[in-house]
Amino acid sequence: MHASTLKPASGALQPSAQTANTTQMLPVATPHRPYEDIQAMLTGTLFVALGVVMFGQVGLLTGGTTGVAFLIHYSLGWQFGLVLFLVNVPFYILAWLRMGAAFTLKTCASVGLLSMWVTLLPHWVGFHTLSPVFTAVMGGLLMGVGILILFRHRGSLGGFNILALFLQDRMGWRAGRVQMLLDAAVLLFALPLVALPMVALSVLGALVLNQLLATNHRKDRYVAL
Repeated sequence: MHASTLKPASGALQPSAQTANTTQMLPVATPHRPYEDIQAMLTGTLFVALGVVMFGQVGLLTGGTTGVAFLIHYSLGWQFGLVLFLVNVPFYILAWLRMGAAFTLKTCASVGLLSMWVTLLPHWVGFHTLSPVFTAVMGGLLMGVGILILFRHRGSLGGFNILALFLQDRMGWRAGRVQMLLDAAVLLFALPLVALPMVALSVLGALVLNQLLATNHRKDRYVAL
């Protein structure tokens, strides 16, 4: 029998040309260099810090573990710095066990840089006129871009960022969507302590931030290490 007359068995599975082409076209991820990670941490935390300063200027709230720490501080009078550290401890343990030492160290460095920028920025920039609505949108965008930069370099700002990235890697859930739900829950708990209009604008800022992340941080649309 000639080779040209041989046919595959009818029940055999044959890879389609489209599948083969897709496999061949997948890009190969190139790890970021150390100086690129440092640049990303400096830039990303600066963007987030500027958004946080804008929020603070008009009395808006942030989500995440920072928001949780603020709520505990306002409710019980505990020292904010200590509360923020204690709230983040379980997430740092999760990061170390599930996402590696490099990710955890980048996250710790990013949190330290954020604290530095938030302290220094009020001495460098001031806002004489700042609309709360504009602040909710622009501040949310600034923080979202900053967190996105950190995500792309396998870092975060701790807390809910870590949980959101972990669930995206393990469950395929979009990090932005997870972060949005967690932030909204924190802001809802602020209702007894903060005026409703400010909480509503804070929710708007959280929606802007997390929609930016959900749109631009997807495993099926980019490859980065």
